[in-house]
Amino acid sequence: MIYLILSLILLAIVAALLGWLRNRRLHRQLERGEISQLPTLQQVEDMECCGQHEVCERDSLLAAVSKEIEYFDDEELDRFRGRSSSDYDEDETDEFREILYSMREAEVAAWVRSLQLRAVELPDALKPEVLLIVGERR
Repeated sequence: MIYLILSLILLAIVAALLGWLRNRRLHRQLERGEISQLPTLQQVEDMECCGQHEVCERDSLLAAVSKEIEYFDDEELDRFRGRSSSDYDEDETDEFREILYSMREAEVAAWVRSLQLRAVELPDALKPEVLLIVGERR
């Protein structure tokens, strides 16, 4: 147990030392004019999730999470409004599939919520694919 604690303390000291050396090197580069400003953190994706919920709202498929309808270049799907999810033929299902696979994985849950808010049901044949994509993001 003592070895574990000493190892963690040693690791923390090494990490602090490396961080201090990196900052010192960056400040020297800034003073010499090699860089114009210190690097900053960049957000990779929109950070809509606040961390206060058990399930992140941006990954949720529930329409109740958001009442705002967002379009994903899929306005033509509005013609299927009110249609049952089992009534789609193969060509119509492929139309949904084409839109699904043209978007980023992070957008799929929002797209499904948008369809729900627009009263457009997802074809039954496509539901397992959507659940797989959204499930992998979680």
